[in-house]
Amino acid sequence: MGSEIHDQLHIFFFPFIAHGHMIPTMDMAKLFATRGVKSTIITTPLNVPFFSKIIEKGKEYGIEIGVKTLKFPTVELGLPEGCESADFIPSSQEEGAEMRKKFFKATAMLQEPLENLLQEFKPDCLVADMFFPWATDAANKFGIPRLVFHGTCFFSLCAAEFIRLYEPHKEVESDSEPFLVPKLPGDIKMTKSQLPDFMKIAEQNDFKKLVIASRESEVTSYGVIVNSFYELEGTYADCYRNVLGRKAWNVGPVSLCNRAAEDKAERSGKKSAIDQHECLKWLDSKKPNSVIYVCFGSRANFTSAQLKEIAMALEASEQQFVWVVSKQKNTEEEEEDWLPEGFEKRMEGKGLIIRGWAPQVLILEHQAIGGFVTHCGWNSTLEGVSAGVPMVTWPIGAEQFYNEKLVNQVLKIGVGVGVQRWVKTVGDFVMKEAIEKAVKEIMKGDKAEEMRNRAKLLAEAAKRAVDKGGSSYSDLNALIEELSLRRRQ
Repeated sequence: MGSEIHDQLHIFFFPFIAHGHMIPTMDMAKLFATRGVKSTIITTPLNVPFFSKIIEKGKEYGIEIGVKTLKFPTVELGLPEGCESADFIPSSQEEGAEMRKKFFKATAMLQEPLENLLQEFKPDCLVADMFFPWATDAANKFGIPRLVFHGTCFFSLCAAEFIRLYEPHKEVESDSEPFLVPKLPGDIKMTKSQLPDFMKIAEQNDFKKLVIASRESEVTSYGVIVNSFYELEGTYADCYRNVLGRKAWNVGPVSLCNRAAEDKAERSGKKSAIDQHECLKWLDSKKPNSVIYVCFGSRANFTSAQLKEIAMALEASEQQFVWVVSKQKNTEEEEEDWLPEGFEKRMEGKGLIIRGWAPQVLILEHQAIGGFVTHCGWNSTLEGVSAGVPMVTWPIGAEQFYNEKLVNQVLKIGVGVGVQRWVKTVGDFVMKEAIEKAVKEIMKGDKAEEMRNRAKLLAEAAKRAVDKGGSSYSDLNALIEELSLRRRQ
């Protein structure tokens, strides 16, 4: 496609090897490539198929993206064969703890092979995930600017950093006593129980060391690239740049670079558990804003008892629904232990259960969808915003409790189910009544209509942001121009 901007600029994109990180990085690489930038994805051999189908599809639009691989030290660290993605690690704390430790150790061993690639190809910039704090030093060795990609928003970045720097949670007497996040605009309050485990412990465990190293490498890197847009959280973008003094560019929502239905359906690189046409045909038969979409991302895991509670809540709410369930069946006997007896038969025509991966962006954008029950992962949250749907927020771990505050308190386009406890992957238990109440609140009545109107306005702003002359379009242009000037010096 090319552009007036220097078409020989070459950028390496190095995502953390987990679906939630690879999907937005792939979209970002496409975004840069449409501006005439030579884009190359750096990944491990077993993750190449995830990118290759999307890259092949991009060629039809004249988008060229390359792939280079780094050998992942699976065998050397005693990881199971095929374990080249964090999604491979079991959700349970007992099973997953040791494997997670080995996995992060393995990712640190990618530094030397990455440096070899940097030395050989001398790209003009390295966009590397936050989980690779050593990437800043690796790039600096060859005079290459490194941009950090966190995969979250300015609000969460500011909140997490202010809590890390000022430790307000140490001043409260209990896990449930609220404290004000210092220096964060909007009078945002959190509780200790909503904070990640590593922030609450005094000792330096491996993950806490990694997070601290990530924050320190961010300060010494060239800057930060954020999948967000100024109209969504301009106050927090300004706070991040001016109060924390970080150089940052907002280039999102990156998912909007996928215009065709097929591209939206296939951007995950995974085969959907349902035919997209079958799914859309089902939605086509429904009235606008009449269906609630329920999905908790690729890493969240619920017990059978919790899934049953969700099922009962959906039935009691009398709302039509699309429910994505990632729970794996171990045996045929276990097949229906998470559904009330006769549930699917009673819900025939009213509800659609998708077991496995779903074409989320396509579903959210359908006019029949009137609300979204989400774990508040940033990819899902921003996809919900871009589709203009209000949300039922059910944060589980990572930075999701911060994202919930942005959605419900700042943007006022969501309602919480009331979870208060940060966990790694297995969601805190929520009763049927709380789920039913929240679902009804965003689907029916004046308050729901107000939230939906606000959400629609944000969706329009998101589309304007990435269009020519928009805030994200201009920020991306400014970044490319800056890197091009730097290259010519």
